[in-house]
Amino acid sequence: MNSLILGLLAETSIHPGAGQSAGFVDLPVAREAATDYPVIVGSSVKGALLDMARNTQLGVDEPTRKRVFGEQDIAGTLLVSDIRLLLLPVRSLKSQYKWLTCPHLIERLARDLRRSSVAAPDVGIQCVADGKYLGENENDLFLEERQFQFSGKLPTGLVDQVQSLIPHADSQQRVAQQLVVLSDRDFSWFARFGLAVTARNVLNPETKSSNNLWYEETIPPDSVFYGLLADRGGRSLDVVETMFAQRPYLQVGGNETVGQGWFAVKILKNKGGAA
Repeated sequence: MNSLILGLLAETSIHPGAGQSAGFVDLPVAREAATDYPVIVGSSVKGALLDMARNTQLGVDEPTRKRVFGEQDIAGTLLVSDIRLLLLPVRSLKSQYKWLTCPHLIERLARDLRRSSVAAPDVGIQCVADGKYLGENENDLFLEERQFQFSGKLPTGLVDQVQSLIPHADSQQRVAQQLVVLSDRDFSWFARFGLAVTARNVLNPETKSSNNLWYEETIPPDSVFYGLLADRGGRSLDVVETMFAQRPYLQVGGNETVGQGWFAVKILKNKGGAA
């Protein structure tokens, strides 16, 4: 089965809605049940790809859309995974931000790359103690209000692997200095409590008083995600590649009209050439 990996760099805030409130946050982001990591579910991604295919400028005709994405009671030939988090940008006192990841996410990326047969550098996964970090800076690191001590350099091959998922050359060059590996426990704290929560409001057009106040959670710009697409015989990956060759961006999630949900996309093909 042909497959490819989509590397996605968030260009704006992202709001993949969970459909239910959580505590004081009325509109939280969708999260994995077991890990609580932010996630973009495959059905949302497939819908976003279908919406992109409906753009007449991209030249995907209706029979092709039905074959690739399916229609009622008929499954399409394109298989879409959930879009998984790899790097989370977090404010640092000594730089604009650091890209955080953890051994669990590195291990999971390696498994997904093997499953998709995409060639990638081997990464030696290292355990990291709580309160420690792996990175290029050998001084104490301050992330939000928390302090971390240097524990070692980044695992061999990790920078190359991360760079392969980022679309922009300028952004790739920043990976070596901004990438930080925390323990699974410490990373989970930032993934759970470190996202932005914004108050939004609907005003009465006449009195300008509040009609409805709600709090909305978003994933920050510059977050890095990835996902797997596969083809079960309909050459659907050709269609996806052609669309992204013309416009290497994808809008996923809510609040499109206020500029949210935009990813820059990079495609990694499998060893057989995918499609």
